[in-house]
Amino acid sequence: MDQTLERTANDPMTKRETEYYEENIRNIKSIEDFLEDDRIYNYAMKAMGLEDMTYAKGMMRKALKEGVSDPSSFSNQLVDTRFKEFAETFDFAAFGEAATAFDKAQTEITEKYVQQTLEATEGIENNGVRLALYFERKAPEINSAYDLLADRALYEVVKTVAGIPDSMVGTDVDRQAAYINKKLKVEDFKEPEKLAKFMEKFIHLYDAINGLNTSPTIQLFAPSSFGINPDTLEQVNSIKFGG
Repeated sequence: MDQTLERTANDPMTKRETEYYEENIRNIKSIEDFLEDDRIYNYAMKAMGLEDMTYAKGMMRKALKEGVSDPSSFSNQLVDTRFKEFAETFDFAAFGEAATAFDKAQTEITEKYVQQTLEATEGIENNGVRLALYFERKAPEINSAYDLLADRALYEVVKTVAGIPDSMVGTDVDRQAAYINKKLKVEDFKEPEKLAKFMEKFIHLYDAINGLNTSPTIQLFAPSSFGINPDTLEQVNSIKFGG
């Protein structure tokens, strides 16, 4: 995995965009500076898992302007937590011109960009792998069924494993949360072996539903009892995928 990340980082296009970001992010002193430099803005959006929202500059301006300190701020009111994470990383509301001076807006962003690029590349071959990698990365942060419902990718994984019927999608969140809690234990995601078994089940179901071959990806997510090296599993769990 480390070698794969290194190869991704050294891809000419990825390397070029990363170098531009590293050379110029320190010069970004305001929200307008940030939004006006398309290469900086697009790079940061992709790194934070918001590539699909790059067109929504007005929305991002509002999120950055209001910040996260006020519980009633724009990003704090959104179900999609990616916006809050973005506003926390580029916290112009709290730190003004110094917002881009912190490591979270520099090194951490370039690491996340490489990881997002890898995830997207894997997704071209099999989107189930992309979803599984993302779920692995986010698992330690999952504390309730509502966390799963708030994230589209996490929800897609759980929907597949728990067999959430299409008729329930988009209905009352409490009803969906109750259904998830009936089908699985969220606390199991904190235990590596149980998480690995959950991911194995997801890969089997996803590939079966989509008519794909399961054998290559099963080896990545299977628990030690299924033959995976524990050190490999630990490496996968330690890598930060997505925003």
